Amino acid sequence: MNEATQLPQLPPLPDRLSIDAHSPHHVAAVFKHEVRIRLNDKERLDVEEYCISEGWVKVPAGKTLDRKGHPLLIKLKGKVEAFYR
Repeated sequence: MNEATQLPQLPPLPDRLSIDAHSPHHVAAVFKHEVRIRLNDKERLDVEEYCISEGWVKVPAGKTLDRKGHPLLIKLKGKVEAFYR
């Protein structure tokens, strides 16, 4: 396998990551690739933020919005795994 056919290096996934660009836990380099999250061995597609070490994810609570127009988030706890697709 030569260097031209090798996959590009992916940045390491952080312990805590948020899709909100205003969050201190947002890492733009990670979002150049498709990131997937598994909670309790079930893949979730609606995760807004996660923390692997603390074992939680934040997902939108239906169509409810806060006063700034952002989705209202609820925290779900369990075994969290993050990986690139």
